Amino acid sequence: MSITSTLIICAVTAAIFFNFSIHKIDEGHVGVYYRGGALLTRTSGPGFHVMIPFLTTYRLVQTTLQTDEVKNVPCGTSGGVMIYFDRIEVVNILSSNHVYDIVKNYTADYDNTLIFNKIHHELNQFCSVHNLQEVYIDLFDKIDENLKISLQNDLDLMAPGLTIQAVRVTKPKIPEAIRRNYEIMEGEKTKLLISQQKQKVVEKEAETERKRAVIEAEKQAQVAKIQFDQKIMEKQSLKKMAQIEDEGNVARLKVTADAEYYAATKLADSNKVKLTPQYLELIKYEALAKNTKIYFGESIPKIWGNLSPSFPDLASDKKPETG
Repeated sequence: MSITSTLIICAVTAAIFFNFSIHKIDEGHVGVYYRGGALLTRTSGPGFHVMIPFLTTYRLVQTTLQTDEVKNVPCGTSGGVMIYFDRIEVVNILSSNHVYDIVKNYTADYDNTLIFNKIHHELNQFCSVHNLQEVYIDLFDKIDENLKISLQNDLDLMAPGLTIQAVRVTKPKIPEAIRRNYEIMEGEKTKLLISQQKQKVVEKEAETERKRAVIEAEKQAQVAKIQFDQKIMEKQSLKKMAQIEDEGNVARLKVTADAEYYAATKLADSNKVKLTPQYLELIKYEALAKNTKIYFGESIPKIWGNLSPSFPDLASDKKPETG
């Protein structure tokens, strides 16, 4: 064999060896290695890595959020009815720091033991203590949360680092005859709910009408009260105005009376001062002067003659005529 052929054979062998020794770990995964069926202690992260070909193998373990589906899970109720859950989804995540321990204890297919088998066990435990009505209707909305809590409690003890994020359970399949009965019952419930809603609407309308009437009555009462208060205020204003006017009149009369009283008082005081004997004598003579008439000349006899009928004494005083 020539040197050239030997070199070619060595190069091909090296290429094959190199090709099988290089492997890639995807992002979101951790690589675990087996040699002769034994799990090696080392793990590897994303990227290219080298291993001994044909002697060493590797498995990828996902460390990002993943969803495991458990399908067609049988479940027997406490009343003896067998039902089937079509699909149960378990959302979980594995911490990269706990990959080695979980793979060592439960293999790289750890979800079969820790999730799938546990779901079967927990569901059967739940169904065995509840009847069909509770599993299918009354407690169905609580199955998800109960499964999540039960799984997580077991995982905290058996496989720390594996976390259950959520559990979603689909409606179970039940015998057809029972399902039809439930449909009829659901229809009756729907009718009842409709009638109850209609009753609530009627009651609400009546309540609204009552409230409207109360509001209208209160409004009218308030308007009447306002009008009454306005009338009272008007009456009080008129009364006050009349009172003020009366007080003004009284004040004016009082002022007038006081003035007259003052004038009369002053006049009396003045008269007291003036009514002296001399002043009275003066007044007498002034009065006599005003009422006394003096006659002169030939008019005197005529005056006295005119007075004779009224004063006969004065007429008899006439002198007798002489011949």
